[in-house]
Formats: sequence, structure tokens, C-alpha cells
Amino acid sequence: MKGSGFVYRLTGRACLLLLGVMLLTAAWPAARCGARELLFGIEPEHNIFDQMIRYRGLAAYLSEQLEHPVELTILSRYGEVLDRFRSRRLDGAILGSYTAVMVMQDLHLSPLVRVLDAQGMASSSGVVFVRRDSGIRDAAGLRGKSMILVDPSTTEGFLFPAVWVQEATGKQLEDHLERISYAGSHSSAVLTVLDGRADAGAAKKSVFERMVATDPSIGAELEIIAESPLLPETTLCVRQDMPEAMRQKIHRILLGMTNSPEGAKILKTIELGGFINARQSDFDLIAAMKARVAPQPAAP
Repeated sequence: MKGSGFVYRLTGRACLLLLGVMLLTAAWPAARCGARELLFGIEPEHNIFDQMIRYRGLAAYLSEQLEHPVELTILSRYGEVLDRFRSRRLDGAILGSYTAVMVMQDLHLSPLVRVLDAQGMASSSGVVFVRRDSGIRDAAGLRGKSMILVDPSTTEGFLFPAVWVQEATGKQLEDHLERISYAGSHSSAVLTVLDGRADAGAAKKSVFERMVATDPSIGAELEIIAESPLLPETTLCVRQDMPEAMRQKIHRILLGMTNSPEGAKILKTIELGGFINARQSDFDLIAAMKARVAPQPAAP
């Protein structure tokens, strides 16, 4: 499912989820022939159905506050992000930090706001983990081993471990390891190492810790051998040619959601803490990390 892209209309009566996915995937170009709505992409970390349900309330709130229709589309991989923006079918996108840096550099998009999680954090760190009985304690110990990553466009699940290995060994990730594979989600990467299907893995620390809290046996069998500094997480980036009045209005609405009873209710429903201002300089460390790593291998 992760490789598909579709648009979910957020105005009018709600329809059956699965039927809507099938019909709207085929019909979305016709919908855009009417009034020029705003279309924002979402780079999913979770199941796309869950992601669609999670963010539809936010899009509906934006539509109401802007007095302008807003739609969301689930994106798959970085190449699709580029294609959507270049064909002018996207006005902005809610992206992970590594993808955000790439679109800022490749398409000159502007970061508008960063997303706060339910704990009020707008940053995250990545971890590399192994089985406690593996004998692997550092990057050198991964030579000739297998590693499960999340996706080539993730900070915690690709960029951080690639930089960590490169700094420690002088080699690119694919040259140091025997095999690299991609799990598609942070939790799946953890489970893959837990089951012994990979020697090491990388994921968000928050996901790892949440899984350990739910199942302490995971912490008994896995250990973290490397951790990144705190890095920006999810960010809304917009086109630089978006009218300034619209850009400022979206910025003001999102930052003010915590002070609005309706906005606060929506944030609670979608398990977000709100939004904070985003600056280009927030991503300097990720841009520097990106410069150290060769072009990432394509996910299978």
C-alpha cells in the first residue's frame, strides 16, 4: 500500500473509506478542474488509511478557517513528491525532515510550520539497535552484516545510520554491510531485528521506547548502540510562489489552533500537540548530514 498515491476529498458527506479510496484515486484530476483548492501532500509514517483518517479533521478545519477548500493526498516516495510539485499539483506537503531538506534544496520550497507531537515535541532522534546476544557493539562490528532500515527518505531510518557508519568506518553504508533492506515503518524495523531477520536496525527512538514500554521483552532482547542528536521532525513546506497573504493566513491559523476550542479539539483527536514556526536554519544539521552521504540506494 505504501507505493500508491491517492486523494481523499475532505468536503461534502463522508463516504465509505474503502470505496472512497478506489473511486477518488481515479477521479481526482476531474475534481481539480473546478475551483482551485489547496492541495497538501502527506508523507505517511503509518498505515495510509490511519493517516487519512488522522488528518482529515485538520484539512476540514483549515478549509473552514481559510474559507477555501483544502484537500490532502497521501504521497508514497520522494520521487512522487518531486513529480507532484513540478506538475504544480501540490501547494505544500507535510514531510519528514530528510524529505523536507531534499525538497527545500531541489525545489526551493519554504518550511512554514513544524508539527508538535502529543508530548509537545517537534524533534526526534534516531537509534541503531542490535540483539543483545549479537556481539555487535559499534559500527565496525557491522562489517559484512545485514541491516534493516525504514525508508531511503527518512532521517532516523536511513540518513543517521548512514552518516554514523561513514564517520566511524570511512565507508558508505552499502559498502560496509553485506545486505541492506527496508521495512517501510519504524516499528517493523524493530520487529525484524527482534525476530533475528537482520543483524541491526535503525528507527526513531520514540517508536523504539514506545514498543519497549508496551512489551518489556523487547528491551530485554534488544539494545541501542548509537543515538543521533535531536533533529527536526515533521514539517509543513509550501511553494515559494504561494501568495504571501495565503501563506501568512495558513501560518496564523495553524499556530493559533491551541488557543481555539475547536482547534484544540481537533489536535486532541489527531493526537498532535500543535504547531510551531519553522525556519530554514532548523534543518542545517540534516543538510550537513545529507552532504556526507552518497545518493541513497533505492528501496526494493
